[in-house]
Formats: sequence, C-alpha cells, structure tokens
Amino acid sequence: MFEKAPAAPADLTQKAINTIKFLAIDAIEKSKSGHPGLPMGAADYAFILWSRYLKHDPSDPKWPDRDRFVLSAGHGSMLLYSLLHLAGYDLSIEDIKQFRQWGSKTPGHPESHLTPGVEVTTGPLGQGFGNGVGMALAAKMAEARFPGLFNHRVWGIVSDGDMMEGVSHEAASLAGHLKLGNLTYIYDDNKITLDGSLDESMSEDVGKRFEAYGWRILHIDGHDHTQIENAFDAAVNETERPFLILARTHIGNGAPHKHDTHKVHGEPLGPEETKATKEANGWPLDKPFWVPDDVRALWNARKKQLAETHAAWNQHQKQWLGAHADQAALYRTLTERRIPQDLLQQLASAAPAKTDATRALSGTILQKAAALVPSLVGGDADLGGSTKTPIKDSPKVKAGDFIGRNLRFGIREHAMGAIANGMSGYGMFIPFTATFLTFSDYMRPAIRLAALSQLQVVHVFTHDSVFLGEDGPTHQAVEHVSALRLIPNVHVWRPADAVESAAAWAAALARTDGPSELILSRQKVADPPPGTRADDALRGGYVILKEEGGAPEVIFLATGSEVGIAVEAAHELAAQGKRVRVVSIPCLEVFAAEDEAWRNQVLPAAGLRVSVEAGRTNLWRSWVGPEGITIGVDTFGHSAPYEAIAEHLGLTGKAVAERVRQRLSR
Repeated sequence: MFEKAPAAPADLTQKAINTIKFLAIDAIEKSKSGHPGLPMGAADYAFILWSRYLKHDPSDPKWPDRDRFVLSAGHGSMLLYSLLHLAGYDLSIEDIKQFRQWGSKTPGHPESHLTPGVEVTTGPLGQGFGNGVGMALAAKMAEARFPGLFNHRVWGIVSDGDMMEGVSHEAASLAGHLKLGNLTYIYDDNKITLDGSLDESMSEDVGKRFEAYGWRILHIDGHDHTQIENAFDAAVNETERPFLILARTHIGNGAPHKHDTHKVHGEPLGPEETKATKEANGWPLDKPFWVPDDVRALWNARKKQLAETHAAWNQHQKQWLGAHADQAALYRTLTERRIPQDLLQQLASAAPAKTDATRALSGTILQKAAALVPSLVGGDADLGGSTKTPIKDSPKVKAGDFIGRNLRFGIREHAMGAIANGMSGYGMFIPFTATFLTFSDYMRPAIRLAALSQLQVVHVFTHDSVFLGEDGPTHQAVEHVSALRLIPNVHVWRPADAVESAAAWAAALARTDGPSELILSRQKVADPPPGTRADDALRGGYVILKEEGGAPEVIFLATGSEVGIAVEAAHELAAQGKRVRVVSIPCLEVFAAEDEAWRNQVLPAAGLRVSVEAGRTNLWRSWVGPEGITIGVDTFGHSAPYEAIAEHLGLTGKAVAERVRQRLSR
C-alpha cells in the first residue's frame, strides 16, 4: 500500500524547492534558451509530489509498479530534469549543464527514449495530457488481468496551453467516461501564456468543464504547502474519478521584476534578474548549479526509502506469481510483449484465400494475430464495422471492467493517437488504432511523436484512396500516404492482397522501435499472381510478376490495390511482345533499408520504370528516375462510383498500358 514520506523541516523544504528553481535558472541561463517561468512557479508542489508521494525507483526507471509522471507542459523541461537529477536518476550535474546542447540527455523538451526517468516525449501541447490518459487506461487493464499485483497511479502537470489544445478536451472526456480514478493532473493555473495574459484568449471555467467530463476537481493555492498536501492526500484516496487539482501559481515565482509576467515564460531571466532573484532568495551568487549538502542528503534518503519499497514489491510479485501459476505465463508474455517466432507463417496461413478488400482480409488476419499475441489491444474511432478491427472473442473495455481488449475511443482521433502512445509507453500492451485514412490528419502529431519516441503502435487506416468512391473528395485520401511516408521512422504498409496483409501485421507486431501504418482498401483487390510469398513481402518490395525472354523493358512499381492494375497492364503489354516486370512494394521504408543486392535484384537498372499508386506522385520520382513515369492522383478526387473514377483518372490496366505504349513509341 502507498505510504507518503514525512515532511522535511520547513527551512530544509524551502531550500530544496529553491534548489529546483536555481538548477533550472542556471541551466537556462547557461544555454541562453529555455522556459524558467514554469519550473519556478511549479517548484513547490513538484517538490512535495516527488519527495513524498511519487512512487518510483531511480535505480530502475522501468519498475512495473512505479507511478508514472507526465510533464505535459514539456516546455518546462528543466523542472523535470532538476527533479530527475536530485532524485538520483542517471542524469548528472554535467548533463544539467548541457541543457539544450548537441548530444545531451537534456534536450529542450523531454524525450522518453533519451533521458532516464522521462516517461513520454512531450512538448506539442495537449499530447502529454492524452499520453497520461493512455497510461492510466493501460494501468487499469493491467490491474484487471493481475488483480492485487499492482498499485500505482499516473500523475502529471498540465498547463494553460494543454487545456486549450483540442486533444486534451477529447482525452479528458474519455478519461471521465471510463472513470479513470488512478489519474491525477495538476493544472499549473498561472494565468500567463507565452504572449501575454491568459484572459486575452481564454475565459471559461476550467473546473466546471472538467466536472462536466466526470472529473473530481479541487482548487488550491499552488504555493501553500498544507493545501498541496491535502490535495495530494485526496487524490491518492480517489478511486472512482480522474482528479484535477487546479493549482493557482505565480509564473516566475521569486523573480523580483519578472514574477507574473509573460517575459519569464519563454526566455531566460537574464544576468541581472538572475542575480536579483538569487539575492532575494538568499542564494549564493558564486555557486551556479549548487546543490546544498543537506538537500542532497534529503533526496538520497528518499531514494533509499523508494528502493526498499521496490524490494518489498519484488517480494510481493514473487509471492503473487507463485500463488497464481495460471497467470504467471501471461504476465511474462505481456511484460515482454512476446510474439511467436513463427508469427509470419501463422498469419500467412490464416490469410483468406479469396478476393476481397484488404480491410476485410486484414480483419481476418487480425483475429489470428490477437489469438497469438495477448499484448495486442486496440480500437477505432467509432468505425469498427468499416475498419474491421474489433477483436471478436473479447469484450469492450468500459468503466469498472477493463478485462477486455476492444477500446471504444469514440469519435476522437486526436485523443486516440495520443492515448495509444501512452499505452505503448506504459508497457505490456501493443496498442492499435483504426479510422479512415483521410483522418490520419487528425492523428499526425501523435504519429510523429510515436516515431520520435520509438513507440510500438499500429495504426490501421482504411478507405485508402479515391477508390472510396461516392463519399467524395472530403473522404478520399490523396496526399495522406505520402504525408505519412515523410515522417522519419514510420513504416507505411500498403498491402495488395491477403498474404501481404499478413506480412504487414507480422512486421508491425515484430517492430518495437517505431509505429507502423497499415493502409487498407475499401474496394476489393485483384487476385495476386500465383506464388506470392509472405517472406518476400516482409522485405518491403519484391517481384510479383517476372518478365520473360530477356532483361525487362518495363518495370512497374505498385502498391496496394494498384498492384492489380499494374499486373493487368503488364499482361496487355506482354501480349504485344514487351518484356514487363511488376514489383509490389508494400512498404517503401522497409524496401529502402534492404541490402543493395536485394534491391538491385528486384529493381535492375534496365527498363522504363513506371510507378502506379492512387495518390500523390511526387515521392515516386526518386524511384522511377527522371525518364520514368509516375501514374497517380495529383488532384482531389470526385464523388462517383469507384469504377467511374478509375476510368476518368486513367487508373485502369488499359489506360496504364496505353501511357506506357506512348512513351515507348517516342
């Protein structure tokens, strides 16, 4: 059970709080860049939280039963770095001195894959808010699977900017709906934004808004230690509702001339104000980055207490697993996010041997994947019937019952992406999301952060092109595949058939260092040529139809449903005596990373290269070369049956073959 640490004497408490402030101030001054206002304003409640309430172990940042802390207001990163250093994480005073410098562990905004103790990468406001909701949801799901094993919470600091960004509204709504009583956010209510006073752009009653979402709220003075302690006590005892503590604070608290001004939000105090602030607080002027010995001793004592708490939990875990032998294997599988070694073969064998839309083929394969990979959980933006993603043998997660694997995100794509990132960062689960491809625009910030943070998330996007048909250009994805490919460390899979769909799922479930996008069709796709091999598809690009009688004169490069169009065009050209090869490229990123020998074998130098994909053509130019042909859609789509769209846009086998014939006849 949780036990808070006793309070330190008042004078030592204030010295410890000032240490946090001045480590932040000194680091920002040295780098001549940063945001000192939030660390100075939040230091009181941050110190009390970290030194007395937060359950963690600096010697093991991945301890499963730790509390999670999310600094959604990532611009205040020096607050977190100061806390991590003082608490005893692998973040030295030299790391603090290298704030915002090349190669340091203290970048301008926290990055989870870079700095020990940072749970999620934050900075784009509102995303961390959603991440914390995802972590709290994952914790509830873990507790449901292993009752009595875990007892931890999610804590976070959110800012005015977080509260204004739309993603936080969506995430707060879902958190209240699910009654995530293990989630506590401290709203740093300082009334100041980067450009001025908050009342210039925001006037709603945030507390009432969150009450309407189903949260418990409490207003406090964020500098009154008794009120802070009482609020944290109430939060720890709350189990039925997420908790929002609205802490009224003063940005730049303690700075004689910049206190409560927007100038202290996003720029260093400056030498004169730094000196004045240290003098006003009795801090030595000749000791930058100073940590008093008694403050260091205070944190070291807390670190020892936390190590003992961790050791006691390890013993509890051992006893629990011994008493629950039937769940011990599942526990190991989830904590390691294990997948079968023969996952590709098993998924390929489950691939339907029929013509259908890749969304339907993928849906069948997903059922097999869910049976083989217990970590796989996910949901959709109220589109399960269209995306074919509900796990059939599992209930839906709902308030008070988190044992299921199907998540009802509602029509909240912004939050869905951020929540999935939080679930992945929590551990145990491999989350997937699902919606129409055109709505990937709503999820792009979360996808980008998953790529930056090296988080394993699977995003299923259906209705992938103008072939969506009658719904028209508002719903027809044109630029979206290219837009996703432009994000570094994202793997974009656009399978052409059932076997490639199996390869895409296998690759996504095996990939642990970034997100995977599965781009799936609404309309039925053509049957692949005989001999399509899953292990070749797993390499991102391979020959699906080989030329006969010599080196190829034409090489088609196609993805998804357009592979069938390319095959049809190839047959027509071959009937006229042309040597034509068709290369299916389900994942450009994986194919580009393959060894040169494989790439040259698949794409020899000889022949006219022709790309065929029902989307923007720009990115294909580097693959087909200056003399090649790019066939696609560089305009918005049209509302019509997809067959008519194909005819009018030249996306049929005959039309493609004719374009190639015209080029070859020059």
